Amino acid sequence: MARAPVPALTSHADRPRLPPGEARLRQRRLSARGHRQAGPACAGIVLFLAALLAVDTGVELRGQLLLGAATWATLLLLCWPLSAERRAQVALVVVVATCAELTGSVLWGVYTYRLDNLPSFVPPAHGLVYLAGLALSVWVGRRAPLLVGLALGVVVLWAVAGLTVLPRTDAGGALGAFLLAYFLLRGRAPAIYAGVFLIVAALEVYGTALGTWSWAETIPGTPIPNGNPPSGVASGYVWFDFVALALAPRLLSATRSWAARSRADRAARAHRSEGCA
Repeated sequence: MARAPVPALTSHADRPRLPPGEARLRQRRLSARGHRQAGPACAGIVLFLAALLAVDTGVELRGQLLLGAATWATLLLLCWPLSAERRAQVALVVVVATCAELTGSVLWGVYTYRLDNLPSFVPPAHGLVYLAGLALSVWVGRRAPLLVGLALGVVVLWAVAGLTVLPRTDAGGALGAFLLAYFLLRGRAPAIYAGVFLIVAALEVYGTALGTWSWAETIPGTPIPNGNPPSGVASGYVWFDFVALALAPRLLSATRSWAARSRADRAARAHRSEGCA
């Protein structure tokens, strides 16, 4: 028996297109809505992370596992409405940052957490920090140069203070601050880097004050003195973001190519099976 033809799915090209003027108006409305939502989103993430660190000071390992579950759930919830490329960026930040955490804290001992472990909430918290920095850069909009200038001024003043007046000499932080300043001036996404730096700086000061983590007085294996926290600590976060922004499109393209090949292989096997039948 002959099979009825299967109707083709409507493609994007077949859908009616909006007139250019109406399309531009719709895009401006979406942009304005995203701008309005970005500020509260950034503030909400920062408040969540601040509460997370405060609660962590009063729990042991089992409590940290619950905090980790809550942080993962929050990250997944916030990523749900994002584009595929943004999700890929967040995933890369989490992976790269977790590798850096395991190296810097567990293996090298540049800094240590309160329970001498890597808390389960730390990997997803890196994704939240990235989303908060991204939201802050969106919220400032055309005032992004002011945000970058503010971040650059803070990191330079902090680095100078770490070498002159702060209780602990911060030569290690000054090296990181120099790298961060370069990214702010020459990087591909300076507004995102600036937003991430300002949020990380606040969380570092807050987290070390609470005792959630502490930095070694000297970088292990070297005579280089370090601050608590170091002024250039956010340069590591900027590196995570740089990797995510650079590799996310390639990761997404590779994933889509693999999925397309898998669908083609399944279709070919199904066709051969029907032919044999």
